[in-house]
Amino acid sequence: MAIGPTVRRRRLGSELRRLREARAIKLEEVAEQLGLAASTLSRIETGKAPTKTAYLTALLEMYGVTDAGQRQILIDMAREGHRKGWWAVYDDVLPTGFGIYVGLEAEAAGLRIYETQVVNGLLQTAEYARAVLQEVHKKDTPEQLKRLSELRLKRQEVLDRVDPPDLWLILDESVIRRPIGGPEVTRGQLNHLVEASQWPNVTLQVLPFSSGAHPALMGPFSIIEFPERGDPDVVYFDSWGGPIYLEKDRDVRACAEAFDRLRAAAMSPGDSADLASRVARELT
Repeated sequence: MAIGPTVRRRRLGSELRRLREARAIKLEEVAEQLGLAASTLSRIETGKAPTKTAYLTALLEMYGVTDAGQRQILIDMAREGHRKGWWAVYDDVLPTGFGIYVGLEAEAAGLRIYETQVVNGLLQTAEYARAVLQEVHKKDTPEQLKRLSELRLKRQEVLDRVDPPDLWLILDESVIRRPIGGPEVTRGQLNHLVEASQWPNVTLQVLPFSSGAHPALMGPFSIIEFPERGDPDVVYFDSWGGPIYLEKDRDVRACAEAFDRLRAAAMSPGDSADLASRVARELT
């Protein structure tokens, strides 16, 4: 799989942060020398923003990187990090900060996702997606809603590529039982979930109401894994204040442990598919 701009930016940012810390220089000191806000340099180091060539050259001088081969690798990373992903054509409707998630998702080797309210976008039917978006984006125009729907369905192509990511999806039972878009739309969505659960790269589980309290009571989250071991996992949370990305080892590890506990408490994949089928049949 070709490495896209989002992962390139993360790799470059991680290396720049490593070089800075090796010199025991504070981020604020570097930002001041570059004439940048510390928050801007932080976004470069976390891979959330591309790096201008002039800034990169100055950073390499500051960090004493003189090896021509190493400099060229970092320069190439910066250049490739400026490339636009396919989702860039939807910038006019992309929620702030969500483009980062789409870019990470597009390059993922594995996705572990827990949802509490709706089916995850990767497995939504077109009708279900429209019903969700129409409710969540009440003030958007019909054209904006159309483009948001197109973006959501376009994201699903990641599951059809030659080397698709392994998707492990845990849905709270409320997701299965919540009627969205009317009985016909909900029935179609549940039947699609049952079908998708048979795909070789998809595992579906339902966390039943009977499980009681569980480690993810704070809400849904996604853990994104990458093909290269050098690219650390990322945890994504959605919130009213915008997307939250966690990358520190202890935070990612805590979420991974929570997901493992959810898997243990959830129904088996077979029983989960049976429940979705039964609820679909009961819809009138």
